[in-house]
Amino acid sequence: MKIVVIGGTGLIGTKLVGRLGDHGHEAVPAAPSTGVNTLTGEGVQEVLKGADVLVDVSNSPSFADEDVLEFFRTATGNLIEGAKDAGVGHYVALTVVGTHRHPEIGYFRGKVAQEDLIIASGLPYSLVHATQFMEFAAGIADTSTKDGKVHLPSAGTQPIAADDVAAAVGRTAASTPLDGRLEVAGPDVLGLDEWVRTVLTARRDPREVVTDEQATYFGAVLSHDTLLPEPGAQLGETGLTEWIARSR
Repeated sequence: MKIVVIGGTGLIGTKLVGRLGDHGHEAVPAAPSTGVNTLTGEGVQEVLKGADVLVDVSNSPSFADEDVLEFFRTATGNLIEGAKDAGVGHYVALTVVGTHRHPEIGYFRGKVAQEDLIIASGLPYSLVHATQFMEFAAGIADTSTKDGKVHLPSAGTQPIAADDVAAAVGRTAASTPLDGRLEVAGPDVLGLDEWVRTVLTARRDPREVVTDEQATYFGAVLSHDTLLPEPGAQLGETGLTEWIARSR
């Protein structure tokens, strides 16, 4: 199959393109650097010609609330139009577990807008909802640092390795459309504070992680299950200990 990967030069996209190619598919990476700009529509029609599947693992270049919302609304609208014109038979999008639980998180609002547009498009689709990537622990620490200490709640998480996300998205892309969602998560259930503390310790980052139940996560106070998948989620193979050992 010809599978076009929007965001195909990023963290997940690069891994996904490689995996799909290894399984005999024609995987085409699409990004501004390859001449495809989903915000302006440049190159979208051309890259989707003859495509069987469109996979969107792209991300907003700015994480400001309004920028994220505008990105996902505009980019998804352009992709839907291009997919319909090209006769694409399966639209796959990578999104986030818990997007509907905290509308006060700007990024979640953007992803909900993306999901709603895809569902309403009439195209056969699959939405892959993933938990937080293990690779993002340091970034979460950076945004949660105050006076040299990292303040995070003990809300539950099941962080997943990027390799396992790419594998799940690849399997979904090569399968029959779900016309629904699939949740994927890592095998370990950890507190958000515990996860980040473990990664920082392994990297010899001297910052202390303080358990603070009132600390916000991108502006939201979390409940225990906000970031956790529902029962029956597909679990990745890579635990946090193994991922840390590999990343060294």
